[in-house]
Formats: sequence, structure tokens, C-alpha cells
Amino acid sequence: MLIQPYLFFEGRAEEALAFYSQAVGAQVQTLVRYKDNPEPGGAGPTPPDGEKIMHASMRVGESLVNLSDGECRGATDFRGFSLTLVAPSDEDTARWFNALLDGGELIMPLSKTFFASSFGMLRDRFGLHWMVMGPSV
Repeated sequence: MLIQPYLFFEGRAEEALAFYSQAVGAQVQTLVRYKDNPEPGGAGPTPPDGEKIMHASMRVGESLVNLSDGECRGATDFRGFSLTLVAPSDEDTARWFNALLDGGELIMPLSKTFFASSFGMLRDRFGLHWMVMGPSV
């Protein structure tokens, strides 16, 4: 069994793909725009702009994250969960943490904990909550 997150960026998916590509090296695997829907009206709402993303997937390390512009309401509301990014080194932890924090909100600064050599929490510019951690201690 496999569980993969599916995130709705409410009209900002293109921006999110570019941001995560730059911040953590995400690679787009699939991208389908609403204008390319072979069944207009049959696969969810159609936003006013056909260029918006109906479905995309991005690979972040070994994980696949799915995303969409959704209903293009403009404001994301990512509550009740967090994505955890486990880095192979403290240098990568700091680099990814700072890149994700750009334009976002600091929740817990990176610091050594009893379970990881570095750990911190933030909410990125899209409101997505992240826990970034380095190697276990």
C-alpha cells in the first residue's frame, strides 16, 4: 500500500512547482492543464483559465507528491498535517530549511534535538507546514 499527498494550491500550482524545484530539487513527473482535459466538465471544476494545472506530480527525493490548482479560489488552507523532509546531512537540512522558509513563517528554528542532529518547523509561502530534519542522533 502506498499513500501519497495530494495538495491543492488554489490557482498557485505553477508557482509552487517552480518554488519546490528551486528549494528542494523537486522534479515534475506529470503535468496536465485544464485545457487538455479530454472530458471538459467531467473531471472536476473548470477554472476560468485553461492554463491552470488540473493535475501534476513532482518527485522530491524518493517521494511523489501530487498537486493541482484545484478550484482556483486564491487562498490555500493547508491545516492539520505536515510534510516531513528528512535530509542526509545537517548541511542539506539547513539549505532546504532556509530555502523553504523564503517568504514563509518560522515556527521552530533549526536546532539539535534528542532525536535528530538538526530539526526545525516552518510554514512555507503557500501555507504548507514542513518539518525538516537531519540525521538521527
